[in-house]
Amino acid sequence: MADEAGFAAESVSVDTENLYREESISDLKAASVRQLIPIKIDGSDDETRPRKFIGDTTLMTQMGPIPVQFALEAETLDKAFELFPDGIKKAIERLNERAKELAREEASRIVVPGQGGGGLPSGMPSTPGGKLIID
Repeated sequence: MADEAGFAAESVSVDTENLYREESISDLKAASVRQLIPIKIDGSDDETRPRKFIGDTTLMTQMGPIPVQFALEAETLDKAFELFPDGIKKAIERLNERAKELAREEASRIVVPGQGGGGLPSGMPSTPGGKLIID
């Protein structure tokens, strides 16, 4: 049976061969690393699979805080923290590239008068300069 969002609970399954316990380690300043420890279904550590590390921080911008997460290709916690500064740098570069791409897409949109997508609603009086005329 699907709920209001169209989600069918019957279609959900749990991959019990791919379970992880999560630990969060922080310097209480800016750096947090989420350590994903592979476990077996009984909760014991699964030494046959590698741990995963995810860097996590919040960037303060003019538009407010932006949470940033990024994978850290490390085998140990100390290596994850060593890679953290470079991980932030690369994540910011990807965010900047994505923002530029979105700005280019927005700038390349063609706005046709009377076709919607911005401007004044149909029938609203305006001047050629785009100013709204209020009588």
